[in-house]
Amino acid sequence: MFDNLSDRLGNVFDRLKGRGALSENDVREAMREIRIALLEADVALPVVRRFIDAVTEKAIGSEVLKSVTPGQQVVKIVDDELTAMLGGGEDADPKDRELNFAAKPPVVIMMVGLQGSGKTTTTAKLGKLIKAKHGKKALMASLDVNRPAAQEQLKVLGEQVDVATLPIIEGQQPVDIARRAMESAKLQSADVLLLDTAGRLHVDEALMAEMKAIASVSTPTEVLLVVDSLTGQDAVNVAQSFTGEVPLTGVVLTRMDGDARGGAALSMRYVTGKPIKFAGTGEKLDAIEAFDPKRVASRILGMGDVVSLVERAAETIKQDEAEALAKKMAQGKFDLEDLRMQLRQMQNMGGLGMLAGMLPGMKKAKAAMAASNMDDRVLLHMDAIIGSMTPKERKRPELLNAKRKKRVAAGSGTQVQDVNKVLKMHQEMSRAMKQIKKMGGLKGLGALFGGGGMGAAMPGLGGPGGMPGMGGAKGPGVDPSTLPPDLQDLLKKK
Repeated sequence: MFDNLSDRLGNVFDRLKGRGALSENDVREAMREIRIALLEADVALPVVRRFIDAVTEKAIGSEVLKSVTPGQQVVKIVDDELTAMLGGGEDADPKDRELNFAAKPPVVIMMVGLQGSGKTTTTAKLGKLIKAKHGKKALMASLDVNRPAAQEQLKVLGEQVDVATLPIIEGQQPVDIARRAMESAKLQSADVLLLDTAGRLHVDEALMAEMKAIASVSTPTEVLLVVDSLTGQDAVNVAQSFTGEVPLTGVVLTRMDGDARGGAALSMRYVTGKPIKFAGTGEKLDAIEAFDPKRVASRILGMGDVVSLVERAAETIKQDEAEALAKKMAQGKFDLEDLRMQLRQMQNMGGLGMLAGMLPGMKKAKAAMAASNMDDRVLLHMDAIIGSMTPKERKRPELLNAKRKKRVAAGSGTQVQDVNKVLKMHQEMSRAMKQIKKMGGLKGLGALFGGGGMGAAMPGLGGPGGMPGMGGAKGPGVDPSTLPPDLQDLLKKK
């Protein structure tokens, strides 16, 4: 998401940073381009006006125009205002974006929104998150008696995420289901009750009356509006309608991984006056994350999101595998089994596109991946190639002569050239491991950021080794100053 907007803003900033000095006209011209880019991204007009006025006022100040790096200063101002637009300003309390469990159990979380916005799936995702992250017992109840099989859908999802659902009684109406859900949650000593309410194709009086009746019976602590990010300006209109009728406490944006223009996400905080609490990032039931305005702003401005990448790695990488690899790194060893493990971890973390989008300075590598029609199937092909080798060949890649390469290619349904690319990638990563050992283990990692760039540290993502289909394009260098402060501190400590 935000790719088009990110590209447009990136072009504007490149021109600003390329100039030694800026005039007021330069800034105003840049603001006009940013204004057009935001409007084309479907950001609501009042939001655009407020944003441009705030940035322009700060950017034409003498301390910016007379600065040694005026272009960088303007980028920082845009970053700060974008973060504020998304709900992360200096006066914002991060706790407002967290779920409020400070109520007598069961804490009721009521999900509202239009039909097709993703309420039922989001309810299951939150149920799983509340259980796994907060260690609380949850009960889910579907109050949607209009959409066919809506209640059965939540039941099936509940079984998949191992969260209890309220038994279905045919013919029971939403308000009665809500009462029964409250009683059942108390009897089961549930900490949290998630109510998945019905949606409509559009906002109407009957829908709002039903929402109010359910709210009066259940007295929810949280009322979360679920909005589909792909609906653009319509999402803003829906948010305005619900805000006037239901006591919203937050917003959940679904399909944030989609190919939309992103205007709904940028407008929602301003339109509702409520924090965006979560973002759905995929179809899997664990593909939901807490919404962080600063990180989203950094992604939009092409600065990456290394902190989220590290968090995702911590969640998906198995500790015993990581420790085993760390021991090998310390010895400067890295065989094809290790490469295979790394490829699978990349798949578990969201695939190549997701990883490239989170790394600062990787925009060109991501574009190269798209231009060469490279997607996550490449990871599967590489896994198949390594899987076609014998255990002995994986431990000792030097055994792979021409005859063996032909056998491996035939067994994996690929070409000998693809086998050679995997071997070359392994050689580059093996060389990197030896380099880390020479530089003193983790203490030497900082040099990889400033020396050969992130591409050198990760040959599979635009480094000298290249991935099949990328032609071994050299990855762009990463300026340590563009990394998040906490990561800079980490590198300094190492």
